[in-house]
Amino acid sequence: MVDDEADFSILAGKDLSFSDISRNRDYGLDNLIQSILHRSCKAVRHLATPGDPDLRTVVGNIAGDITADLEARLLMAAPFKGHTYNTRSKLGASNPRDTVPANEHLDAYARDILKWAKKQSAMYLGADSIAPLFGSFMLFAAHHIKEHFRRHGEAGLFKPEDCRLILPVAKKGMRVERTDIDSADSDSSTDFYTPGYVDPTDFFSVECSMCPVFSSVEKQAVPAPHLVFADTEIVGHPEYYEKAELRLATKTKALFFNQHNRRFAWGLAVSNCTIHAYVFGPDDIWASTAMDISGDKGRRAFISLLVDWSLCSIDHLGFDPSIRYVVDRCVGGPYLEIDVHEMDESTGKVEPRTYYSQRCLGATDRLFRCHARYFATSTSPESMDKPAFLIKDVWMTTGSGSADDLHERLFLNVLHVEFDKSSEFSGSFVQLVSAGPVYINQGNTVVADSTDTAFAGLPSMTRDVAKDSDNVQGLSNSCVHQHRRTVTKWTGKAISEADNQSQVVVAVADAMTALNAAYVKCQILHSSISDRAILLQQTVDGIRGILTEFDYACYAGDSSGVDKVPELMLFQSIRSLEDPKAARTILDDLESLLYLVCWLGTFGVNKDQREAYIAGLPKNPYLPIMDWNRGTAIEIAGRKRSRLVTLAAFDSNILFYMRENSPLRPLAEDMYMALFLHPGCYGVTLLTDNSIARIEDGNIRAALHAVPVINRTRDPLALRHAFLAAIIAKLLEVLARHRDAALAALNAGGAEDDSAMVTLPSADPSMKHYRDEVPQAGPSKRPHF
Repeated sequence: MVDDEADFSILAGKDLSFSDISRNRDYGLDNLIQSILHRSCKAVRHLATPGDPDLRTVVGNIAGDITADLEARLLMAAPFKGHTYNTRSKLGASNPRDTVPANEHLDAYARDILKWAKKQSAMYLGADSIAPLFGSFMLFAAHHIKEHFRRHGEAGLFKPEDCRLILPVAKKGMRVERTDIDSADSDSSTDFYTPGYVDPTDFFSVECSMCPVFSSVEKQAVPAPHLVFADTEIVGHPEYYEKAELRLATKTKALFFNQHNRRFAWGLAVSNCTIHAYVFGPDDIWASTAMDISGDKGRRAFISLLVDWSLCSIDHLGFDPSIRYVVDRCVGGPYLEIDVHEMDESTGKVEPRTYYSQRCLGATDRLFRCHARYFATSTSPESMDKPAFLIKDVWMTTGSGSADDLHERLFLNVLHVEFDKSSEFSGSFVQLVSAGPVYINQGNTVVADSTDTAFAGLPSMTRDVAKDSDNVQGLSNSCVHQHRRTVTKWTGKAISEADNQSQVVVAVADAMTALNAAYVKCQILHSSISDRAILLQQTVDGIRGILTEFDYACYAGDSSGVDKVPELMLFQSIRSLEDPKAARTILDDLESLLYLVCWLGTFGVNKDQREAYIAGLPKNPYLPIMDWNRGTAIEIAGRKRSRLVTLAAFDSNILFYMRENSPLRPLAEDMYMALFLHPGCYGVTLLTDNSIARIEDGNIRAALHAVPVINRTRDPLALRHAFLAAIIAKLLEVLARHRDAALAALNAGGAEDDSAMVTLPSADPSMKHYRDEVPQAGPSKRPHF
């Protein structure tokens, strides 16, 4: 059992991506929730029901016993308090006092439930009044489940160590306490309000925690973070129910971030006497049918759900049994055990191997789509302070359940065969140890974990409803998420954890060289450049960049497309956002590198820089670059075009906001000119025949400013492919020059604050012709947000 006093802060979620500056503000989350929410889904309440018929019968009997006892105690309480409520007790005309054993706690809980369940046609309970009554309902069920195990022990079909009590714990560290019986039956204005008055602050949050089955029900301990099971959002008035759903989604996002063994999440929303259960998956949210506790059917339904949660297997609660929290004070506190299924060379079978970790380098920082977590691991608890491996745990978007589970492994193997013997490129790509699906036990069967196995029987909004993926903010049709785990040799930290920006310049230059080599030698394209895709390694000769994250890799010319995953859209090229089925080229990856340089150059390359930058911004700031990280794929593509339409636009919208004295700023300018101000590709503006003629005459300024709003006929992003070799050569030359300057700054010891002791390179002088032709107007000082 987990030590309640153990310090779990060492396992708290830590960012690896940090590409989330605007994402964490949940722009458009309310609209997204409503677009993918399945309401009144009957299958939700049965998702945690045991599949084995014998176990299902036992669970049903326990729920029936609890319901019968509750109805009898409600009958005992109602006559003395003068309340009426809806019940169909099977006790008939018998006196419930003759059939119900005396229990002070259960009687008190029943009186609380009675207050909640009684009919109030003209008034609603306030959220702060509902919260303790909701807690009493859960405590009533937990008391009976604990008593069941006390009476039956090991004779039952359920082992106590495999079960738990679901107990309520209020947010802000306060326990849910049962209300005083006298004040609980007061109909004062502080407890009720009429439908004509709506209090906008009338919300209350309650956590549902998992506790050992023999825990104290009356005195709940505040649970460790990993034992929080689900969030409950309570609202007094139905008018604010959708806001309660938004609050529930936001709190559930925090669960995914802090609990590294989350597969999916449950949640509850309460409005007056009505309860809905929610299941949060990568692409969908499912809401149960209403459980109205003013009626006996609704009370029975909620009790059945609580019993299912207490007795079901841990994977039905949304947890991953192959990642376990362990407390061992001998190794310095809690740590994680992570199982990876690897091929045993001696037997030829796939067997689980356990790794150990106290460092989560990257927690999943989103509620939907591709959940990814990164762990620094070793093969024994004693050596966790010196990690030897990096484990990536990801719910990969595959498009169909038959997609190849070993996709990343195949591409990395090709690259290692080609380059391991090369002195120039050896070590340019991360070294793979193993990769494959995560397996879980379902009944007597071991199955590969995926959304198909986790949500069998539930409808899919993204498959059956959404006809245009752009309408669902990056959620595509017919997608399946396969749970995979990849082990690579420990290389170093992510580019978003660099000590200074000169290190990032070196890493980006090395990544560019590796991307070009993979394309020239193997025709392999990376397709998912981001701040997670480049690692920093400290070598004898200094710092170097290593390319990783080949989940979406493809061969040049592949038109199968990459799902528009939100974390990739920030860095994806304009053409791939506008047409995901367009044939991929190396220019898409190189354009992604530019966006990565701009993002890190604006917000910083490590946590300290980011926090300092954000602290200096006003509340709810607006930076043009934030538009690259929210909205649909088409919207993001349009915003990128508008920010990059000319060098002047790029300077005033992007470069102007990058950190002063940053070596990434001139690098971004040179990369922009090499990519977009090349003959045949003047900016990213859609060109007409008239503007092309002006360009051919050398009048670039007139051509760019004479582009009409309509009759756009030719796209320079398509025309530039005729100049592919020249663009790559120019980029290689630009990045080599900036890399040499960054190394000089690092060797001189002046890069700690990103102001090198040696002179940083200015923008490429060979591009002067295009810089002179394009208007350079821009703001003279930082504008107000």
